[in-house]
This record gives sequence, C-alpha cells and structure tokens, in this order.
Amino acid sequence: MKHPTDMNPATSSTVLSAQGLVKRFGGITATDNVSLDLKKGARHALIGPNGAGKTTLINLLTGVLEPSAGRIILEGQDITDLAPHQRVKRGMVRTFQINQLFDTLTPLETLALTVSQHQGLGAKWWQALGGSKAVTQRCEQLLEQFHLTAVMNQKTNVLAYGKRRLLEIAIALACEPRVLLLDEPVAGVPAGEREELLQTVAALPADVSVLLIEHDMDLVFSFANRMTVLVNGTVLTEGDPDQIANDPQVKAVYLGHGEEEVQFSDEPPQGELVPSGGSAAHAVASVGAMSHA
Repeated sequence: MKHPTDMNPATSSTVLSAQGLVKRFGGITATDNVSLDLKKGARHALIGPNGAGKTTLINLLTGVLEPSAGRIILEGQDITDLAPHQRVKRGMVRTFQINQLFDTLTPLETLALTVSQHQGLGAKWWQALGGSKAVTQRCEQLLEQFHLTAVMNQKTNVLAYGKRRLLEIAIALACEPRVLLLDEPVAGVPAGEREELLQTVAALPADVSVLLIEHDMDLVFSFANRMTVLVNGTVLTEGDPDQIANDPQVKAVYLGHGEEEVQFSDEPPQGELVPSGGSAAHAVASVGAMSHA
C-alpha cells in the first residue's frame, strides 16, 4: 500500500470538528474535553490503547451517544443535537466493529436497497434494480470497486468474512458520504483476506474525508496522513505518522519504554506496535495487545 500524499493543514478546510467533547457515565468520564478537526479529504487515524475512549468518541460524533458537554460541527453546521439518521443525511456515515448486514440478502440486493433508499425510492428497491438504470449502474460500480462482483448473488451469510467487511464499506459508500468513519474495518478478518481489504480501504475516493479507528498498525501507518492518540479519554498528542512514531509519550503509552529509544517495526507481527529488535510477546507483556475501545 502506498502512503497517501501528505496534506497541507493550513490549506485544508475542516469538515468535521469535535469541540471539547465530554461524556460521563455516572462517575466515570469516558471522554474528557476531546477536540479533533478532520480536514477535507483527510486520512485521519484515531488510535489508543484499550479503554482509551475511541469508540465512545465515534458514538458521540455519530449521535449514538449524547455528549455531557461540548459541540460537534459538520461542514460549519452544529449537529450536536441531531439524531444519527439526520447526520447520515448530512453526509456523515459510519461502519461498525461488528458487521451490520442482512444475512439473507445478496450483496447485489443489499446495495440495491441502500442505493434506492439514498435516491429516494424507499423500499421499492427490487423494482429499481430491474427498472432504474441509475440504480443498476451504481450497484455495478460498487460491486466492482469492492471486489464483490464474483459473489454478488450469494447470500451474505455464506460470504467469507473479508467479503462481508468489504460489503459493509460498500454500503457506506453507497450513501455517498462526505465524511466516512471507519470503525476497525479489518477487525476479525483472517490474514489471507486482509490484503484485499487493506488495498480497497487505501483506494477510497480522495474527496471523502476519512476518520479511521484502528488498532492494526500496518493499516494505520500505511493509510493515515494525520493521527490522534487517545489515552484515558483525553487527547495525548496529534501529528503526522512520523511524529507519532517518534513521540516519547506514545512510546511510553504503548511500549512502556518511556524515553528509551524505541523504533516501530516496518512489519509489526499481528499488527501490533513492537520495539525494533524486540518481540510481540514483549510488547504484549508491556501493555497488552491493542483492542476495541
């Protein structure tokens, strides 16, 4: 996977802004004054150890959770109080850690349903698939783009897991988002199916701004041109991949080495951050494998 062209933050407009977001669950503060700006066309990764608050933040951005404090601005409009479906209509779409698919539908039927609804045809997707050239063409484009043409008539519940993840991202793109939130797209995908998915994620449309939650460092460092590190519900630091890879605070959080010189392996085993010359077992023993927020 080729690293994306770095963006110039000074010339990139902000499409999604979290401003001082706080989320409390009783006496627990899961998100503590988090601010984050997603630039137009960005490939922005949100990383952090277990319990950092990554998924809580995404749930706040998408309206699944209501913030205790703070604001969310989408393309200049305050959407803090909007319902999730209203945010989708405004152009913000998300994928999930666990597939949210119709098992008895085929990829073609699933995409026809999504495209038809997006084009205002409601539940008459089966009619649109046969009679609407626009729906048919869009479905064909998505099936080809996400390498699903060969399995388009198979029931979703018999698809390989990697194909199911590809279908989920295809559904998100069928909604023509301007902001796409990818919540651990390679979670649970077997090693033999990962490369196809990683390449497809890398080839997402350049005009779609992407915020990626991921614990797989192969994907993060090959995909992102901007990274935000969350720890204990707060922003530890933010920067480009080189800055994050060489940040002493990040090394301390992930590897427990503090100021000791530690390099990230070019090919981390199991997608984990590991010290150069060290082992995955050492990294796991130091901080535990990264997992869902």
